[in-house]
Amino acid sequence: MVVPKSSRRLVCKVSVVLFFAALYLGGIRLFTCYVSCRPEIRAKTNQTEVLNKTDTAEKTDRIGSKAKAAIHLEGFYDYDVNVSFTLEWRIGQGQAFAQGGFKLRKNQIVIPQTGLYFVYSQASFRVSCSEEEGAGKCLTPLSHSIWRYSDSIGAKASLMSAVRSACQNTTQEDSYSDGQGWYNAIYLGAVFQLNRGDRLWTETNQLAELETNEGRTFFGVFAL
Repeated sequence: MVVPKSSRRLVCKVSVVLFFAALYLGGIRLFTCYVSCRPEIRAKTNQTEVLNKTDTAEKTDRIGSKAKAAIHLEGFYDYDVNVSFTLEWRIGQGQAFAQGGFKLRKNQIVIPQTGLYFVYSQASFRVSCSEEEGAGKCLTPLSHSIWRYSDSIGAKASLMSAVRSACQNTTQEDSYSDGQGWYNAIYLGAVFQLNRGDRLWTETNQLAELETNEGRTFFGVFAL
């Protein structure tokens, strides 16, 4: 029996393809075995993975460090349950937040690093004005201040303060004061050079007249 030439050529081609495929797979197996059996190569591979992870972590830290240090606190005071007679500042309330190393400790803001900071605060009041006084209504003083303690100074110092009078007479009566109470707000804000570890806090009178809902009373600092 004579095999046709076309069939013999096909068999030769298939044999060549199978030979090179087997050679390719054998080379891959030999290379894999070589790499896995060489401890120094495994060590270099592990070292490369560690370096890549470290580089990724450093990039993440650099991105996080670009965020400006800032803190914004919302005020809270409940006359019926608060026995400390102090305006309480909270982070987990409303729009309050803290980033860049700022801490709220014992109702005081702790400065994370030495530098320039903008310090601000607002206290809103609703004072009930007595109509029995007539033209001689009693003036109610409202005060709000920000204090600082620094180890470099060794004593507390007033950063900002303001005093206003509520229920005062005017030539044209304000509709807000007509039987509803006198609304007023004290806002403080300025730039200061502060040191790492400095502590800031507020002092406010007429706490029973404070409005602490809907972001009306707040305290904050941010780095420049």
